[in-house]
Amino acid sequence: MDNFRNYYSGETRSNEPIQDVNFVIIDDAAASEDSLAGHSSKHRRRFKFSKGGISLLVVLCILTSTFFGFAGAMLANNLTSDSDSFGKRSAASEQLKISNTGTTLELSTEGDLTIKEIAALNSNSVVEIKTEAMVTDSWMQQYVTEGAGSGVIISSDGYIVTNNHVIENSNKITVTLKNSKSYQAKLIGRDDETDIAVLKIDASGLTPVVYGDSGALEVGDLSVVIGNPLGSLGGTVTAGIVSALDRSITIDGKNMTLLQTDASINPGNSGGGMFNQNGELVGIIIAKSSGSDVEGLGFAIPVNKVKKIAQELADYGYVRGRIDTGMTFVDLTSMRNAIYYGVRSLGIYVKSVDTDLAKNAGFKSGDMIYYVGDKKIDTASDLTSAFDGYKVGDKVTITVVRDNEMKKLALTLGEKTAG
Repeated sequence: MDNFRNYYSGETRSNEPIQDVNFVIIDDAAASEDSLAGHSSKHRRRFKFSKGGISLLVVLCILTSTFFGFAGAMLANNLTSDSDSFGKRSAASEQLKISNTGTTLELSTEGDLTIKEIAALNSNSVVEIKTEAMVTDSWMQQYVTEGAGSGVIISSDGYIVTNNHVIENSNKITVTLKNSKSYQAKLIGRDDETDIAVLKIDASGLTPVVYGDSGALEVGDLSVVIGNPLGSLGGTVTAGIVSALDRSITIDGKNMTLLQTDASINPGNSGGGMFNQNGELVGIIIAKSSGSDVEGLGFAIPVNKVKKIAQELADYGYVRGRIDTGMTFVDLTSMRNAIYYGVRSLGIYVKSVDTDLAKNAGFKSGDMIYYVGDKKIDTASDLTSAFDGYKVGDKVTITVVRDNEMKKLALTLGEKTAG
């Protein structure tokens, strides 16, 4: 994720955030050189709340694939196959007018598609994404790191949706289609709050996905995932079921409401598509659980949210209404990190003051955030939740510690725009 200034800027339905399992954003950043030929193992993800400002390495936890292969075979044998309905769907898709952020198709078939049909229908709509970023280490030495992920084509003229964390801080983004043609992609817009980004390549006649309705999903529905696991296995198809709906989990200090699936997900699947039994896109893969004793837990952003955010990004380059504190924060979680920044306490450190609103309010680099309103701030999660409910233009009193003294400062929240 980026800096905090970009926002505030049995029963399978649960609104309580899951805190007792470690969830990680996935891409191939943490893949070893053995599993990712030609990809640097030094790839570093940039997080909005960095642990002491130091980039975090993403945990690589390869999930067992034996079960999923068996489950996929069983599903393929048991689901109703109707080649006529598959052909009718393809013909209907060709007649649709494609907007710049995908299309919605009212599907009418005589039965569900097989996994094989779903894969064939969407294989040309899921792309591989590779990134390059220039990194400066603590010794002021620069080097290029590489990363990889997946993306989904949402218009015939080259608009692609992916995860923000896949392309974040990248200097170069390369998109490769199923036919092996590669294009340099332009970043149209990104939203780190929802972890969604929109890219554009100079191409035409592409095959966009068909939007489904994530609100119509039920637990037990077929879930087919297509992506680029390990950054080098583009077009990989795995299958499972929708395990839970409206699952509230905490990722990088933010509460997110996601779909849960047991389809096999690996680093590099980030930004790829999750499809329903009609072959429609119902989610964008974002995260997996980590830990040697945890399997079969993957998560996707519901497509109903993706559509809305992608439209905003395509139209404006940013999501309107996102509040901006005008400051960049670092979450100091160890004394080593605190000493690095010249302070003696843990908490939220103001790394930089970036806008006139924040400067005029009296904030300075080196301040430690102590309260937002009447809410005590100790962690990045505290800071995130403290700004829930605030809107652009609202005034908020923030208490900071500076030179061992507490100061109350009044900040008018701005709007986070593109950039």
